[in-house]
Amino acid sequence: MRASPSLLLPSLLVLVAIAALLSIAIGSSSLPVSTMVDALTGKGDPVIRAILIELRLPRTILALAVGAMLGLSGAALQGYLRNPLAEPAVLGTSNGAALGAVIAFYFGLSNAWPLALPIMAIGGALASLALLFLLAGRSESPLTLILAGIAVATFAGAGISLALNLSPNPFAGMEVMVWLMGSLEDRSFDHVLIALPCIAVGMALLLWDGRALDALTLGEDGAAALGTDLARTRLRLLLGVAIGVGGAVAVSGAIGFVGLIVPHLVRPFTDRSPSAILIPSALGGAVLLTLSDVLVRVIPATTELRLGVVTAFLGVPVFLFHLMRERRLW
Repeated sequence: MRASPSLLLPSLLVLVAIAALLSIAIGSSSLPVSTMVDALTGKGDPVIRAILIELRLPRTILALAVGAMLGLSGAALQGYLRNPLAEPAVLGTSNGAALGAVIAFYFGLSNAWPLALPIMAIGGALASLALLFLLAGRSESPLTLILAGIAVATFAGAGISLALNLSPNPFAGMEVMVWLMGSLEDRSFDHVLIALPCIAVGMALLLWDGRALDALTLGEDGAAALGTDLARTRLRLLLGVAIGVGGAVAVSGAIGFVGLIVPHLVRPFTDRSPSAILIPSALGGAVLLTLSDVLVRVIPATTELRLGVVTAFLGVPVFLFHLMRERRLW
């Protein structure tokens, strides 16, 4: 029996709240709720208050925001490209942002100026978008965009490999590799202020085109007949993905599979129209990434596991399960 679509959003909001609470409460030392409340109201230990406010709260906010951006972008791209395998990496956005960050590491810009890393990541995402437009030209075909995106992603991946190959010392190469695996460890409110504006703009642009995505289920000609401006829809969607994912990757590193699997998880509980999946995918992405970030803290290890590694291990089995279960529905 399938759950009622009317219960989906309230259920996801409850899960978001639970995930946020767990993220704040769980760390190297778990804190009871009463202790957290006392610390936040100024009655408890100031050290615990500092841990909550300066360390755990920014990490929780970023996990929710980055997860929401990745989930929403995956849902929007799957609706626009009408391809169940679409995610930001398909258009080269994730690799472009990662290449920008790797350049900042390679030339020492991240050490000289802390803001250089996020700025270069966002710049890399926008540069990948410009190259995508150049390769795709005026074509509005999803296949053309996918092929152009593969070319952009391959080019950016080659640039990352070149930087690793020419790394001046093993420590610089290791720093790049660790960042590429993704993590929200040791993030502060400075990172929140960098990422949230980009994520907010990106999500607004993607949510703008819900009705256009529904119209595109009829094909380009059908959508155009219904009055959809395909060129503007594509521009808003690609800008939303580039700006939002660029800001997310800038603070979290490369985290995969969230945008790929979350739409598949929420789709059975909706009417399956692209617009109905957007907000649930954002909430689902926030829950998935936040709980994954909690998981990296509780798994016993000599060093904290990387978030991108955990999402990959979680994502592949879940995606394959839903792919086999729903292959007849696409």
